[in-house]
Formats: sequence, C-alpha cells, structure tokens
Amino acid sequence: MYPVKVRRTLGIVKRREIFGAMRTSLAWSDKVPDRNGVKVVVQDIAYHPDGTQLVAAIGTRVMIYDTTNGTLLHSLKGHKDTVYTVDYAHDGKRFASGGADNVVIIWTDNAEGILKYTHNDSIQKVAYNPQSQCLASCTASDFGLWSPEQKSVAKHKVMHRPFTADRRHRHIVDGEYLAMGMFNGQILIRDKQGGEKVTIERTAPVWTLSWSPGRDDQTDILAVGCWDRTLSFYQFNGTQYGKDRKLTFDPCCVSFFNKGKYLLVAGSNRKASLYTKEGIFLSEYVICEVPAWVWTVKARPKANTIAVGTDNGTVASYHLNFGTVHGIFQERYSYRENMTDVIVQHLMTEQKVRIKTRDFVKKIAVYRDRLAVQLSDRIIIYELSNESSYDMHYRVRDRIQKDLPCSLLVVASLHFILCQQRKLQQYNFAGKKEREWVLESPIRYITVTGGAKGKEGLLVGLKDGSVLQIFLDNPFPIPLIKQSNAIVCLDISVNRGRLLIRRPQVTKELLYEEKGANSVAWNTEFDDMLCFAGQNQLKIKTGHFPVHAQRMQGFVVGFTGSKVFCLHALAVQAMDVPQSAPLYRYVEQKEFGLAYQVACLGVTESDWRLLAWEALKNMDFDIARKGFIRVRDIRYIELVHHIEATRKSQTLSAPSPDVDKKSKAIVLAEILAYQGTRRSCKFHMAAKLLGDYDEATKAIQLFSDLRMWDDAKKYAAASKSIDVKQLVQDQAKWAEDAHDWRAATEMYLASGNVPKAVQIMGARGWFNDLMEVVQRPDCDPKVLSMCAEYLLHAGKFKQCRDVYLKIGDFDALMKMHLACQDWEEAVRLAQKIQNVADVYVPYAEWLASQDRYEDALAAYTSARRPDQCIKLLEQLVASAVVETRFKDASYFHWRLCDELLACHHLTVVVATTESDKAKIRAALEHETCADVYFAYSVIFAYTDEPFTTLLPETLFHASQFLLNTLSAKAMAAAPPPGVSVARVVFTLAQHAQQLEAFKLARQMYERLHQMRVRPEWQNTVDVTSMTLQTKPYSDRDELLPIDYRSSTTNPLLNPNGTGDVCVHTGHPFVRSFASFDTLPLVEFQPTPDLTDEEAIALLEVLPSVGDNNDSSAGDPWKTTDTGNMQSMRLGDDNDPDHADKPVVLSGSQMFEKALNRQAIARGAGYKVLQIDAKILAALKPNEVFVVRYPTKALRCKFYKNMIPDIKVHLSPACRKFFHEDDFEFEYLRDGACAYCRLPELDPVP
Repeated sequence: MYPVKVRRTLGIVKRREIFGAMRTSLAWSDKVPDRNGVKVVVQDIAYHPDGTQLVAAIGTRVMIYDTTNGTLLHSLKGHKDTVYTVDYAHDGKRFASGGADNVVIIWTDNAEGILKYTHNDSIQKVAYNPQSQCLASCTASDFGLWSPEQKSVAKHKVMHRPFTADRRHRHIVDGEYLAMGMFNGQILIRDKQGGEKVTIERTAPVWTLSWSPGRDDQTDILAVGCWDRTLSFYQFNGTQYGKDRKLTFDPCCVSFFNKGKYLLVAGSNRKASLYTKEGIFLSEYVICEVPAWVWTVKARPKANTIAVGTDNGTVASYHLNFGTVHGIFQERYSYRENMTDVIVQHLMTEQKVRIKTRDFVKKIAVYRDRLAVQLSDRIIIYELSNESSYDMHYRVRDRIQKDLPCSLLVVASLHFILCQQRKLQQYNFAGKKEREWVLESPIRYITVTGGAKGKEGLLVGLKDGSVLQIFLDNPFPIPLIKQSNAIVCLDISVNRGRLLIRRPQVTKELLYEEKGANSVAWNTEFDDMLCFAGQNQLKIKTGHFPVHAQRMQGFVVGFTGSKVFCLHALAVQAMDVPQSAPLYRYVEQKEFGLAYQVACLGVTESDWRLLAWEALKNMDFDIARKGFIRVRDIRYIELVHHIEATRKSQTLSAPSPDVDKKSKAIVLAEILAYQGTRRSCKFHMAAKLLGDYDEATKAIQLFSDLRMWDDAKKYAAASKSIDVKQLVQDQAKWAEDAHDWRAATEMYLASGNVPKAVQIMGARGWFNDLMEVVQRPDCDPKVLSMCAEYLLHAGKFKQCRDVYLKIGDFDALMKMHLACQDWEEAVRLAQKIQNVADVYVPYAEWLASQDRYEDALAAYTSARRPDQCIKLLEQLVASAVVETRFKDASYFHWRLCDELLACHHLTVVVATTESDKAKIRAALEHETCADVYFAYSVIFAYTDEPFTTLLPETLFHASQFLLNTLSAKAMAAAPPPGVSVARVVFTLAQHAQQLEAFKLARQMYERLHQMRVRPEWQNTVDVTSMTLQTKPYSDRDELLPIDYRSSTTNPLLNPNGTGDVCVHTGHPFVRSFASFDTLPLVEFQPTPDLTDEEAIALLEVLPSVGDNNDSSAGDPWKTTDTGNMQSMRLGDDNDPDHADKPVVLSGSQMFEKALNRQAIARGAGYKVLQIDAKILAALKPNEVFVVRYPTKALRCKFYKNMIPDIKVHLSPACRKFFHEDDFEFEYLRDGACAYCRLPELDPVP
C-alpha cells in the first residue's frame, strides 16, 4: 500500500479506465498410461452436481477424481471393453457408464455398482434426466429409457447410429425431452416415453449437442456441433436460431458454461475454447492447448473451473480468472457483460442500457457523451442522441475498421488514444493517427482531465513515479511532479487546484498524507473534500478536519455529492456517506459559506435547521434564509426577513453602542423564542433577556402567545402598565382554542365578557348555566336575547318564553310560537298585540301543507289576504280538474267568485268603473264555470263510473243545461278545461231516446258521428242511429221547457246559441241544481227610484187582509151555477154586478199585468221586468226570492214564483234554487247544501 498525497497543481474533470483479461491456470492434470500396448483415450467426463468429484471414462475403466487436487479416488473395472460415456444423476446419488461391451452400469456415489442392463450394440451415450432418475442409453440401433420405478428398460429402435444425446434442462407441461445427434445428420427430439416430437436435418454427422441451461432465455436453445465444421443453434420446435457458425476444426464436444452465458467448444484443433452463447468465438479466451484431440470438455458446477479429456489419455482441470473490462466518467459507468455486450449504467438514476456488439469486447472507454468500444478487429465510437445529462440512448458515430492492439484505451470528444507500454498514440474518429508521444517509462495510469473539444488534457502516471500533463493539441508533455515509486492512481479536484496521488512528494507543499490507500477520488461538487479506500475502509477527508471512516470493500472509482461509487465484485455500487460531521465542524468554525456547500451535498433536515439557526444567530442572513428555504419553513423565512429588515433599519440610524447592544439582545431574544419548546428553557432565557433591557411587555406577550399564563402573570404583576383583566381574557381565548370550554366560560364571566360566555354555554348545551345568567338582575337585554335563542334552538320553549316576556320582545315570542307551530298561542298573542296577518298567513300555509284547504282559506280570510286566498283557490281548481273531481272544481270556482266579488268594497252601484265592471264580469264567469262543472259532475259520474243512482230525467236535464250553456258565445269557442262535449252529447242522446225525445236523440247521434268518441261507444252510436230511423221525428211535449214569463214552450236545445234562455223573450231558465229541471221563477227588479233595501222592506210587509182572503176580488170572470148548469162570463163595465163596485187586484195579478204591459212594449233583447213600490207591496213575501251578492257593486236579483204550489228553496250562500223536497233530501243526507257545502241551520247540540 502507498500513502495518499494531496498537492496543489492544475487539472480538470476526472476520468478513469480499468482493464482486464481472462487468465487460465492449470489446477491439476493426470495422464493415464497405456495398458498392454493399447492406447488409452479419455472418452467422456462428468462432474458430480456439487462439483466435488469428477467421473471419467478412460479405456476400460471408470475413474473418479477429487476435483480439488486431482487425487484419484476410485478406478472401477465393471466394463470388459472400452467405456464410451458417463453421466451423473441430478441429485448426485448415482452415476451411469456405458461402453463397447453393450452394458450399462449404474453406480452409487460410493463407487458401488447396483444395477446392470444390456443392449444389442455398444453404448454410445448415456444421459440422465436433469429432474428425475430416468436414464437414457443410446446405441447404434436403438435407445433405452430406464427409471427405478420400471422393472424393465423400454427400448426404441432408431434407423441410424446416434453419436450423442442430451436431456432438456427445462421442464414444461409435457415433461422433459431427449435430443439425439445421428450419424446421418439428423437430430431426433423424443419425449420421456420415447415418442418422436421433432426431427432436424443436418448435412453432416452430428457429433455433439447440448441444451442451454439458461433460465433467463425465453426459448429453449440446442447447441449442435457437426463434423462439417459448423456450430448451429436450434429452438425446441426445430427452428434454427441464428445462422451457422463456421469453425476451423471438427467439434468433438460442446458444453454450456456459467449458467448458459458461455459455450465451451473443443475438438480436432487440440484446444478448448470459450464462445458466447450465440456462438461467437472469443479469440483471447483459449482455455488450453494440448498435443492431442480434445474429446470432451465440461464445466465444474458453481465454479470457474473447466475439465478436459484428450485423445492421449490426459484429464486436466483448469481454473479461469475473468478480468474486468469497464470504464467510468462522472456518473456514467460502462462494463462488459457476456463478453460481447456493453452495459452503460447511470449511477445516479440506476438506469441501464445494453449495447449488443455480437463480437468480443476488448476495451471500453467513456467520456462525456462518447463511448468507445474496441472489438476483435475494429473500434466503434458511440454518442448520445441528445445532450441531456440523463439521456441513455446511444447511437453509432464512427466505425474504425482496424485492429489496433493496446493496453489502455482513452476516448475524448474528437479523438481516441491508445496506450502501448511507453507510447501514447492519438487517432481521430476516421482512424487516422495524428500524434504520438513516446515517454521515458511505461505508463501505469491515464485519465482525461477535460477541456475544449479536440484540446482535452490528459494526466499520465508513469511507472517511475512521474506525473505528466499532456494536451491533445500539444506534442510536448508537461512534467508536473516526480515520485519515488510507481503511480497507481490519480485524481484531481473539482476546481483544478489539487492533485491526488498515491505517494508523498518532498519537492512541493505537503497538504495531507494517509497510508494504506488503494484508490482515491475528489468530490466533484466540493473542492475541499476527497475520499480514499484501503484496508476495507472508506475514509472521507474534508478540509483540515479529522478523517471520517466507515467500512467498505472494494475500490473507490468516483465521489459525487454525498455518494461514493465503489467497485466491488465486478459491480459498481453507490454508497451514501454522511455529511453531518464536516457540517458541524464548519459551523463550529463559523465558516457558514463552506458549511452551506457541504449541506448542499446532502444532509438531513435537522442539519439544515442547525445551520440556519446558527447562521441567523451570527447575523448571516443569506445562509440562514437559504437554510430555511431548503426545509420549506415559511415561518422562519419570514423571521429572517423581519430580523434582517430590523437590523438594516437600525444600522441606517447609526445607533449608539448601547442601543445597538440592546437591539442585538432583542433580536437574540426573538431567535431564542422561536427556538424554544416547553421542555427547554429558551423561552425563559428570552424573557429574562427582554427583562434585562426593560422590555417586559414583549416578555408578557411572549408568554401569552405561548399560553404560559402563570409566567405571564408574574411579569404582569411586576409591570404596572399591563391590564391583568385583558390577560385573563387572553387566557380565556386560549382555553377556548384548547377546547377547555368550562375554564373558558368561567374566565369570560370573570373578565366581564358575558356574551362570549353565553355563546360557549349555548353551543355546549349548558342550559342550567344559561338560566343562571338569565336570573342575574343586571343582565343586558342583548345577552338575554342570546340566551333565548339558544333555548329556542334546544327546544326549551317554556324557558325561552319566560325570557322573551322578561325583555318584552313580543315579536321574537311570536316567531317562537310560529316556529313551534303552536297556533293557539300564536293567535292569542296576535290578538293581543293586534298583529293578525303575521300569524294567520303562516298558519294558512301550514294548513295547506296538511291538506286542510278549507281551514287554510279561512285563515287567509282572517288574515285579510284575499290575494293568497285567490291564489290557493286557483291552484285547487286546477288540481281538481286534473284529477277529474268536478264537484270540487265547481265548489272552488264558486268560492273563487265570492272572493273576487268580496274584493270590491263599493257601497253603491253607480260608483263602479269600467275596470270594476270587468273584474265583476270575470268573477261571474267563475260562477258560470261552477254551474257547468257541477252539472258536468253528474254527466261524468254516468259515463265513467260503473253505477249511478241518478234518474234519467236528471241526466237529461243536466246534459240539456250543459249544451245550452256551452253553446253561448262566451263558452262556445273554449269550453272549461276538462269538460268533454262528447260525454254530454252521448248522455243526452241516450236519455232523449229513453224519454222518447226522438227528434233530439237523432240530432245528438248525428252530432256524435262528427265527433271522436270512445271506441266502446262507437258500436252503440252506430246501432242506435239506425234504430232511431224507425222512430217518429218528434219530441214529447211534456219534455219541452216552458218560459214562465211568456208562458210559451221552447225547443229542447236553444238553436240561437244564446245560452240556457227562452228563445222568445231571452229570459234565463232558472233550474233546480238537484234535478236540473226548470223552476217557475221569473226575474224582476225594482224601479230605479227604489234601492234594494227599500224594495226588500216593501216585500217584507204583508198585503192587506182583504186582498189575501178575497180570491175573486178583481176577477173579471163571472161564474153562474144553477144546479143544472155552470157557466163563466167575462165581465165588463156594463155588468150590473160591478157597475158600482171598484176593481181591486191582487199582487200576483198586478205582477202579471206588468208582465203583459212589458210584453206589449218589448223591444229587441231581453230586459228585466221592473215593478214599482205598489206592486212590491202587494206581493206575498213567500212567493218572492231575493238573491244577494257579497258586494254592493251588484244589485240584488228578485224572482217571483209564478206557481206557488211548486215549493222552491233558495240557498242564500251559493244563490242556487232547488225544489224544496230535493233540497231537504240532500240536506238530510249531507248536512249542508249540495252546491256550496254550507249548513243553513245551526247544528243540534
């Protein structure tokens, strides 16, 4: 070992080249002498699976050797003639031999024969199954398969003589396969039962073959050696793999080596040579050369040892030492694999790329983006496809088709350099030699130091200890130093200021010396750091600090950052080295710049923080900022900015020394405060430092921020300028942040912040504590409101009500009742505070959500919100129509009409405007729709319900009423939604036929033919239409409606389209809304000089008694009854009985007389009969009906019953007439009017 020497000199980037070649050494050999003049030949050999024994077929003997030293262990005489073949079982417990005596003998590993069987011909080859005890034995005419489970040997005939056989090493679903090489050039592949699988044809005898044992290959490869001097490869299916490899000799044996990576070939050339698994001859790798043919060559398992057997009876064992061929430049390391492949590895990213040259690789050199590979007869220069430092894609740049022997190869940007003993030869990439240097001593080490392209520099170490610097564009070497011993290794620092060698110098300044080093390297990222290896240790030297050592095997080949690249066992590994020790040393010396450079090489987060804190304490803000940026601590980065800005402002003001000292102390205290923890004493140190410089306020703020309240109170007690109450509030906030709610509440109460305490109590559900606050006599109303809100949200309504009553907040109390849906209390409170609308509107909305629509309408009415009432009714109408609830639709239309009319608060009719009249007409249209839907509900029940109890007359009159009403101009264009005219016409047609109104029935059926009717009705319509043709075209007179105003009959349907009115006078028919037949009612109205109230007052006065009792008074007809004859005579003025008697008319007669007068003077259009006060006073009250509307904008309507014997009832609410009997029936059944659903009598208690 030589010491490491560090010197100041010039240099640049490091590059190292390491070389090696295979060396063969004879382990042992044994030559068996001839016996009885008969030449002894080594026919075959086989290794024990564990490599401890070697079995050889020599002459007539089977000899067993110790593979360690070649000692002959056994010489077995079981055969009577020459032994041709031997093979070991996979478990090593048995081996077999066969020979010219046609016998196969199975031996134990103790050399005892246990079994023997024979063939008809000599045994050419025996081969054990590599996974079982099955043995294959081949002869000139057949082959046999034996296993311990079988009692006999299964033999199979072959057409030609087999020379060799080998069992397949891989195991697949079908089992193992046997390959046999035949004399005629065929290769037979058989399964384990002997069945033929594949036959491969060759043109020459197949003397040797071998299956590849490689597990990495995706296919099974069979290597075949033929005596046409070819080496070929085949896949299991018979497909040739690659091309034939020409040999210069006849191969006698091929055998795979090193798990299938290489191939051993021997034969008539009297050599055993090494080939790649693809058959490429490795020219420099001849294992041995002997004076006779080599019949067999085998590799020892799990070792680089080869055994050969020759024609002169010699068995020899050779040990192979493979040299390493590789190169390294910075983070790129390249090495040879499988002799023909070049692997380039990026040491930082662990990426690898394989370059297949398909030739023997002699030398490798790497430099920046260049890779030089020397093959057997050429040199190939590769370059990276792009300039990325992590790119791993190489492409061929140049090929130099020359065989240039050398001991060292170095590549630069535009040249490559060959080393031959004392010569250095420079070639360009075209293969032209440009320069040559002849040195005084053999070259031991060479490295490229970098430089401009074409002008790179070299550091050369010579055997005589000289170190030279050579530039490619300078023919003269530059001597640097001279050592007394040979140079083994060189490296140069990153800034080209230091040279690292292996031997001390006395001619220049000695910086550092260390003994026992075998390799050295400078750190490429830090000029003041180097490493060296030796004695199984890696040592790191930084600056003038002591060496840091750790265990490591191998050689140092590179040092970058915190990674050391070590070469051990043909592999380069990256080893992480700690940088904490030099960092601490630089920090202790306050050399923060160098400490930062060391930290950038790679240290832990805690080391970065240490560097940043120490730099900050020493006011090195730049290093401190960089350190905190590295750990991404924004808080401390802001601290650095704050302290730096503070120091700059203090420096600009040119403070006195005492002020500057105080400011530095405050800064140091702030730094201590940021560094402190509760277990450390730095907080107290910071507070003491602040207290020493009269900054107690900052000390108290420090402890307050840290929630160290006891310490804060101590400093507050010592300082009179601090409010302790505020400190208690701060402590309460901290307790709140720490979720110590009870302590926070007590502190807030103690400090007078009652709202905050109430907020915590309410959020935590401490209602008993809230009530204690409520019971305080001096509690603020706002606080009480907060308490009430929390009680309300918690469902404590009783306590909440008490709080609202205490503060007199009736609005909030009302909202509470509404939120709780306590409507009784809400209504009672609303009546008390005269705020009804705020209660009834939400009450109505709630009722509507509960489907209590009647109550909701009543609530809207109580709230004086007709708009909401109308809106709800419109929604109810639409819903009822959609759901075909036509009676409900009628009812809601009637309610809608009354609501719209009630919105007009006029007191006299003359005050109505055109706008009011339009609104009134719209409201009355709802009443008409109500009548239509009420009648249509009867029709719909008949057509769509399975059963009906209605009389045919009722259905007839209802459909007649509907068609007359719908034919009016107001509804002819668009009937009310949901009303089907087809249903009405169908109902009228059927019942007209049933009631013998055949004329009307025929008209209706003809109308149905023009409509789209239900499919189930179509047949009825068609058949009935035909049957009606046999009926008279007329209607029954009893069915014709009578106009009681003109005493005339009308057609069943109004042909004028004016509605349900008389076709003569236009007087509306008044129908009973139970049976829908016409009632004997005639409409009239008082004269304009009378108001409705005056007219009603006159009607309520009973007529005189005479008028009531004298039924004949005023009667112009004179009745005579003589017993045998009765006669009537119209009286006149000449009648002696009446000549002197005044005429007195009754109220009915006066009404009829007024009708007759209007009929005589009637013009176009219908006009309501007007009567004066005299006639009104004469009318009987029970014969007159007054219809009142819910608004004064409409006058009352008056009706006179023209046939008093027909009892008529008027429902005052809905303004509809009924036969008295029908109304009583409906009322008794439903308890209310069938139309308006309102009771007219008080319920029985």
